[in-house]
Amino acid sequence: MSVVIDASVALKWVFDEPGTQAALALREEPLIAPEIWLAEAANALWRHSRLGEISAEEALARMEELTQAPVAAIAIEPFVADALRLATEILHPVYDCLYLALAIRHDTYLITDDRRFAVAAARPELAGRLRLLVQ
Repeated sequence: MSVVIDASVALKWVFDEPGTQAALALREEPLIAPEIWLAEAANALWRHSRLGEISAEEALARMEELTQAPVAAIAIEPFVADALRLATEILHPVYDCLYLALAIRHDTYLITDDRRFAVAAARPELAGRLRLLVQ
């Protein structure tokens, strides 16, 4: 079974921070993500660069590393309406709900480091579909 990961997990592969070891261990699993995952990761790298936490060159190098990651990118068109429905139900942004909709569509679960998302998705009908990287 494939596991859905989001950009918050993937970024731990290129930043040494809490949860990095758990995120690295996931690379042994078959991983999938909506095709937007790289754009979200790139935006986070840009933000780190803009804040002076890493240089622009470091951001580019880390982006290159992420493009080589063992994640199958899945087109969003087939489940974007599902993501919109989820977003309106749990009152959380559509772009995050794309990951959850993908997990539901593939009868699997999403692993995230986004605690706010986990709280929003804590509903009986979504039980087991979203798991935090580190409890």
